[in-house]
Amino acid sequence: MPNSKIPSHPGSGRRSGTRIVGRVLTCAVFALAGLLFYISAQTARGTDLRTDNTLLHLSDVIGQRSTQNQQAQAQLGDLQDRADALAKQQGQSPADSAQLKALQQASGLQPLQGPGLTVTLNDAPPGATARIPGVPDPGVNDLVIHQQDIQAVVNALWRGGAEGIQVMDQRLISTSAVRCVGNTLLLQGRVYSPPYVIKAVGRTDGLRAAVAADPSIRNYLRYVEAYGLGWKVQESTDLTVPAYSGTVDLRSASGG
Repeated sequence: MPNSKIPSHPGSGRRSGTRIVGRVLTCAVFALAGLLFYISAQTARGTDLRTDNTLLHLSDVIGQRSTQNQQAQAQLGDLQDRADALAKQQGQSPADSAQLKALQQASGLQPLQGPGLTVTLNDAPPGATARIPGVPDPGVNDLVIHQQDIQAVVNALWRGGAEGIQVMDQRLISTSAVRCVGNTLLLQGRVYSPPYVIKAVGRTDGLRAAVAADPSIRNYLRYVEAYGLGWKVQESTDLTVPAYSGTVDLRSASGG
C-alpha cells in the first residue's frame, strides 16, 4: 500500500521403525519449509514494491506464489498431524503433555477460544470526498488502508493483552510480518484484499482501552470521519482464532 503524504496519518526410547518414520516426516517438513522460504524470497527479490510500473506484473507473480504457498502449507499441515500422531503413540507423562500444550499455546500452535475483539478496516467508498467542512479533497492515498494502519491495530491489541491474534484467516506468530503491495495485504505468503479483519482473544476491556489510546489509530479515525474509511470494532464473549498452520522454522536472519 502506498504511504500517505499527509503528516501523522492515521507469536525419551522409541522403537527403530518409529524413529525412521519420524525422521522421514521431519525431512519432509523441512523440505516444505524451505520451499515456502524460497517462494517468498523469489517473490520479493530485486523488485521495487513501490514502483507503479511493476505492480501489475508483481501482482500476477504474487498470485501464483500465493497458490503454491497454500498447497505447500496444506501438505505441511498433513505432515504435522502425522508427526503429532506418532508422538502420541510413544506415550508421554501427564507433566510432559501439559508442558508441551503450554508451549504450543504460547507459540500459536493451538487454537484459542474466549472473549475478544474483532476490528475491521476498509477502504473508503469509490468516489469518496471530504465529509466535513474545512477538510481538503482527498488524494488517492487518503482513501485506502495502509500497512501502518493494520500494524497499528495489531500492535495495540498485543499491548492490550491479546492472547492470540488472527489477521484475515491466519494466526499471527512471533515471525509474522504484515506487508502491503499496492492496495493488497501480503501475509505469510498469501494475498488478501480489503476489508481487513483482525481478531484478538483476550480481556475485552484491556483490548478496547489499548485500541482507544493508540495515537496512530486516533489519527486513522480522523480519516474515517473526514473521508469515510471503514472502521468497525465488535466485542464477542466467545471468539475463536485458529492455530498457526505454516512453518515455524527460521532458516537464517541478518541484521542491517
